[in-house]
Amino acid sequence: MVESAGRSTCTESREALSTLCRLYWYPVYAYARHRGLDPEQAADLTQGFFALLIEQKMVRGADASRGKFRSYLLGAFKHFMAHEWARARARKRGGDRKLVALDARLAEERYGIEPAHELTAQRLFERHWALRLLELAMEDLQAECAGEGKGRLFEVFKPFLSGGTSDGYRGAGAELGLAEGTARVAVHRLRARYRQLLREHIRRTVGSPEQVEEEIQHLFAAIGA
Repeated sequence: MVESAGRSTCTESREALSTLCRLYWYPVYAYARHRGLDPEQAADLTQGFFALLIEQKMVRGADASRGKFRSYLLGAFKHFMAHEWARARARKRGGDRKLVALDARLAEERYGIEPAHELTAQRLFERHWALRLLELAMEDLQAECAGEGKGRLFEVFKPFLSGGTSDGYRGAGAELGLAEGTARVAVHRLRARYRQLLREHIRRTVGSPEQVEEEIQHLFAAIGA
């Protein structure tokens, strides 16, 4: 997806860039807020950054051999913040074209419930990057289950996919008319598919398959920070 976003062909490149922006704007916004910008400044700067990312195809500078796209994106945003002209032009770039669907109210609500303990801006960025990847994998799994007519099964077993204990297998299975053993198997399969989907999302933003496990460990450490 990152490579596609940097290509010169208009339609494919723009769609990939727009996808990247929709997926990862909030970690950038949270980083800006943690660096001391007020909500309006952070929203304008984030909007301006992603607009510039699209207009100038900045992702062409992302080299998989040099590291992860997550690191490249944060480095590019730091560089963007360092220029005073960026703030003056952020509203102009982002306000009229609406290249990035940034809900400032929702962003500030999310930022308002950040952990009370101290996090550096970079660690906060990595934490939200990781959380977003988990959300995307869960959304994909939900869509797959719905497409297979298993939407109800997903809703019942979803709590077991993100830390739920096995104590409730019998009750959850009973809601679906399943024996406890069958419920356990169903949860095992959902977890396996969830992990697979998470790896697929991570693979899109790293340079090689070997980096996937390393990135998973790093991002889960970021969530626990």
